Amino acid sequence: MVKKIYSYLFLIFFNVIIGQALSVPSTKVIHDIKVITFSDLKNIIEDENDKFLVVNFWATWCMPCVVEIPSFMKINEKYKNNAGYKMILINLNPVKNIEFVKRFMRKYSISTDVYLLDDLENMEEWIPSIDPSWEGSIPATVFYKKGIKILFKEQVLNEKELDAIISSNVLTVQHSPEIPK
Repeated sequence: MVKKIYSYLFLIFFNVIIGQALSVPSTKVIHDIKVITFSDLKNIIEDENDKFLVVNFWATWCMPCVVEIPSFMKINEKYKNNAGYKMILINLNPVKNIEFVKRFMRKYSISTDVYLLDDLENMEEWIPSIDPSWEGSIPATVFYKKGIKILFKEQVLNEKELDAIISSNVLTVQHSPEIPK
């Protein structure tokens, strides 16, 4: 009986230890949206320093943002298989509206990483660190090349403008010709 109790205690202890080791403390995932702080966003940008990174700030209540989403998704589809490219969308809706954001993502077939920035109370601090000229209007898009900000746009970008910026900074994926059998 004592052996059984020790076995159960060991199993409980082992499960607790393994569970803690597998948890991810800095970013909580709510289905396909990760809720992050600005500090987390800086880390994400730093982690993608080997790519041409497109970071778009938007919200579902922003009509200009809604207008540009289809162009962003079309361009993302074009470049998503390029190892030197990545697009992320930073949503500025309140966290309490996350279910609405998820429905919006399904409706507009958003096919890239979406992060909900849960740091709106500190906007006066982080907005100027994105770009000193940014007054906080959205949509706003920042382009990073190898971890260095090369361009900031505080406006709606259409498909042609977005493609021109990306194509001039990213080599297109070259598919290997098929070898005849």
